[in-house]
Amino acid sequence: MNADINLIHTRPFHPTRVDGEAIQALALWLKANGSRQARQQPDLRSVMSERYPVGLFSEDEVHALCELMQN
Repeated sequence: MNADINLIHTRPFHPTRVDGEAIQALALWLKANGSRQARQQPDLRSVMSERYPVGLFSEDEVHALCELMQN
């Protein structure tokens, strides 16, 4: 009877029950990668060129959009 557990009624682990090694690994990763990404300003022209096809925006439009994204 108990083999069929209703997943709706199961509860996730409390955050304090997370493995200490997993927390340490996450902290090391954040130290190496997290703060660097927050400080770096994205290259807006490369973001635009990756997201939109070439020729969709004129050079003036790209310049105006980059200014809007910076402010």
